[in-house]
Amino acid sequence: MHIGFLGLGNMGGPMAHNLLKAGHQLYVFDVSATAVAGLTAAGAQEATSAGAIAKAGVEVIITMLPAATHVREVYLGDDGLLANVQPGVLLIDSSTIDPMSAREVAAAAAKNGNPMIDAPVSGGTVGAAAGTLTFMVGGSEADFQKAQPILVAMGKNIVHCGDCGNGQVAKVANNMLLGISMIGAAEAMSLGVALGMDARVLAGVINSSSGRCWSSEIYNPFPGVVENSPAARGYSGGFGTDLMLKDLGLASEAAKQVRQPVILGALAQQLYQAFSMQGNGMLDFSAIIKLYRQEN
Repeated sequence: MHIGFLGLGNMGGPMAHNLLKAGHQLYVFDVSATAVAGLTAAGAQEATSAGAIAKAGVEVIITMLPAATHVREVYLGDDGLLANVQPGVLLIDSSTIDPMSAREVAAAAAKNGNPMIDAPVSGGTVGAAAGTLTFMVGGSEADFQKAQPILVAMGKNIVHCGDCGNGQVAKVANNMLLGISMIGAAEAMSLGVALGMDARVLAGVINSSSGRCWSSEIYNPFPGVVENSPAARGYSGGFGTDLMLKDLGLASEAAKQVRQPVILGALAQQLYQAFSMQGNGMLDFSAIIKLYRQEN
């Protein structure tokens, strides 16, 4: 297929490469010339703007952008996608934004005659490179089916979550729980080690008992427990603290709009905010254990 791709960062770049590997023809745009050069060297064609991609005769346009403000600008701006795209072109936004913004942009796309789905991802940069991402998709059943052959080139699990915006709902709810559970794992591991227990033995007990969770078993925050985890390499790589803080903020803002209490989510947001303000925003989010081990 002829596909336009906007946003070639740490996630979007590998995703676009996987589309090329699957045989699709890509037209790409990013504000980073280096990111664009990496894709054109692999066979993609460069576009000079979002509007230029929309005019390139593509059948599908995919966006992977940092925040809702960027999504609004790219889709709704004067020289944005909706001002230039032909009716019928499928639009896929894989950015992580709040559900209300996703629904607003999808409604504008529908008025323009363009089917649109929100399809945020889980799996990190490793999953993006390996093509094993999970896509959480919001949109109609027909649009979901139309998008599946494209998404499977970039991911392993493609889940239809319901109407437009529900992909973002699944993403913010999941990541809020992840942030909370990581704090719980960090607190429990720190307590056990402070009381004299070996970290590996403690983790083994937790992971075969009722405290078992992904944050403890797969991504344990205590150094030396899980090989190849961020904790084993000084909390480098992985999912950054500031990215977790962003997602917790999205969850908190969405909760306000529907008057839904998220008490632990708000507490987790404050803890990650304090940790980031100490200069740790670029560390993997599992480094939150440093707050409990009194490390800087």
